[in-house]
Amino acid sequence: MIPVRIRLKNGAVLPEYGSKGAAGADISAFLEEPVVLKPGETALVDTGVFMEIPGGYEAQIRPRSGLALKHGITFLNSPGTIDADYRGEVKIIVTNLGKEDFRIENGMRIGQIIFAKVYRGDFLKTELLEETERNDGGFGHTGL
Repeated sequence: MIPVRIRLKNGAVLPEYGSKGAAGADISAFLEEPVVLKPGETALVDTGVFMEIPGGYEAQIRPRSGLALKHGITFLNSPGTIDADYRGEVKIIVTNLGKEDFRIENGMRIGQIIFAKVYRGDFLKTELLEETERNDGGFGHTGL
């Protein structure tokens, strides 16, 4: 466990783990009024959550599998990254890929938040890269 300081807007829901072994904590919408997403629409959804993440870590915001399977609800930038030095409100880019309107209510669990260690790259400029069997093959190069 890492210590994550949380500040909430009045009435917002604290992220919460759904089970003892859950990797992700559910994060809820914080809305003055419901948001209805028509098929193909995207909205930025407030959570009312502000975090202080320890240095060397990030928070990742991911869709909930049940909403994805049952309603086609996902996040465009999944996983969304929240950097340790960000102090603004956590907001989620929610998209309806389903075939029916989807209504997001205040307090609805819309995503999950996961914390991960961050490893930063030490970029070394070079003219040559070591060759491999694959080399520059990508985008389906190894099969379906």
